[in-house]
Amino acid sequence: MENENQANTITIDGKEHDINDFTQEQVYMVNQIKDLQTKEGNLKFQIDQVTVAKSVFTSKLIESVKEKEDPEVTVT
Repeated sequence: MENENQANTITIDGKEHDINDFTQEQVYMVNQIKDLQTKEGNLKFQIDQVTVAKSVFTSKLIESVKEKEDPEVTVT
């Protein structure tokens, strides 16, 4: 029962508010904020993936250019 009560409260400026006492507009705004927080987390996750992938491709490009500049030495 305690988790159910926690799900129905929101803290604003250090004060807890019961969402059941909110107007429809206020509940709508709370739901929008929750959805935006989820999207923000997903975007941060995707940015991490893109950052790492970009780093790998950059390193591979640099390596391939260096290999082309440094001719292989063959010993006979």
